Amino acid sequence: MDAIEAARAVVDEQHPEARTAFLGGSVVTARRTATSDLDIVVLLHGAPAPYRSSLQYAGWPVEMFVHTEATWHAYVEREVRKRRSPLLWMCADGLLLFDTDGLGARLAAQARKLTAAGPPPVSSEEIDDRRYAITDLLDDLAGSRDQSERLFIATELVRRTGELALAVGGSWGGGGKWLARRLETTVPGLSARLHHALQEVLAGRVEPLVAVVDEVLGQAGVTSAGVVYRRPLGDLVFEAMR
Repeated sequence: MDAIEAARAVVDEQHPEARTAFLGGSVVTARRTATSDLDIVVLLHGAPAPYRSSLQYAGWPVEMFVHTEATWHAYVEREVRKRRSPLLWMCADGLLLFDTDGLGARLAAQARKLTAAGPPPVSSEEIDDRRYAITDLLDDLAGSRDQSERLFIATELVRRTGELALAVGGSWGGGGKWLARRLETTVPGLSARLHHALQEVLAGRVEPLVAVVDEVLGQAGVTSAGVVYRRPLGDLVFEAMR
């Protein structure tokens, strides 16, 4: 059973009363792999939505995201504020499996409009928080002589630097493979440079990673040297000299 047949069949089995459903994720793209699962968004009239479930069907791993029209809008609104909305993208880029009353077409159109418009602007407070975390990791990397520590510090630096680059570039965010894919279009070449720099850290050389990270920090309005960061926490203010 191919992906589309399996997706329609599992929705019919689990929710024969569904109003509409989308099949999203890598499985409907050229990036599909042998381990791609079926990411399915299902819209119901009411209970038991909203919920999420993981199951196996006809040899396929299935992730099912079940909503009502109201909860779909609520979840999308919440995710858009975070500038990262898997639900929105599954409906914008996904395949409309069926549409009993026009809801699917309306949601797909809205999803495409929202994704095309881009995420809301990132706040200066969030940029400051991201820069603070990155410069703190740079200090840890510079001071560590333990190879195992360096592995995890550098890996965290790579992830956080990629996320900062997306935020500064006005792009939608993403995690895991989607972080890499968003970087490909927002900052071409950065993923490859971060990959190379991480390999250099594992070989004992931190300078290439520091250089790439510092470049992204510069695009965010600051370098890792000579800056005072103040982070309020309750009535206290912590300062970290960089």
